[in-house]
Amino acid sequence: MVQVTLWAGLRPLAEDQEHVTIEAATIRELLSKLQLRYPALEQPFRNDVAVAINGTIYRDDWSQGIPEDAEVFLMRRIPGG
Repeated sequence: MVQVTLWAGLRPLAEDQEHVTIEAATIRELLSKLQLRYPALEQPFRNDVAVAINGTIYRDDWSQGIPEDAEVFLMRRIPGG
């Protein structure tokens, strides 16, 4: 199980939860399961989210594995280069 911290903008779409515990092996599985639990997250998950795992930020590599005791944060994706 992984504990995920949601950025403040996502919380109203996830029943005002700041932390969610979910079982997922990859970022893709994590986002999919969160979207099933909280359907309102579908729109922000399309292009507005980045995922930080143990301090490393992923913006596109949804196949990235998630270690069991990882610190996971969903945050607003910041455009730019």
